[in-house]
Amino acid sequence: MDVRKIKKLIELLESSSLSEIEISEGEESIRITKQLTVKNETANLNQITVEQNSEINDKNKQDPSGALGVEINSPMVGTFYTSPKPGSKPYVSIGSNIDPGDTVCIIEAMKMMNQIESEIKGKVVSILVENGSPIEYGQPLFIVEPS
Repeated sequence: MDVRKIKKLIELLESSSLSEIEISEGEESIRITKQLTVKNETANLNQITVEQNSEINDKNKQDPSGALGVEINSPMVGTFYTSPKPGSKPYVSIGSNIDPGDTVCIIEAMKMMNQIESEIKGKVVSILVENGSPIEYGQPLFIVEPS
C-alpha cells in the first residue's frame, strides 16, 4: 500500500470522530486506530441534572455569536434532541425563560432518553447544537443569561 494513502487515512481518522479505520487492497490490509480516553462516571440515566462548572459561575462566558451568559454543557456523549418526540414543540427556544429543574433537552445515550435539566434561572440566549446532532461530554449546548 502506498505511503501517501496511509498518510491520508491517518489524516482522515484524526479529523473524524471515528476510532478505527481498516482498509484491504488485495492481499494487503491496514488497520489504524486512535486511542480514546474514557472517563468512568456513574449517573442516574433517567434524570440527569446539568452541573455548572465553578469557573463558569465565577465569570460569564462569551459564545461565538457574542452573547454573554452561562453555558449549559452536555453531561454525557449521545445524540441531542430539542423536543420529546419528532414534530413536537421544543423544550426551550431562544428567548425562553428557564428555572432550575426545567427540562432543556434530551440526550439519547445507549437507546436511553435522558432529560437534561437546568440548574440556573435565566433566559436562553443561544442554542449551540442542532437537533439530532451527535454531542460529546462537556460540549456546550446552550448559553443562558442568568436572572
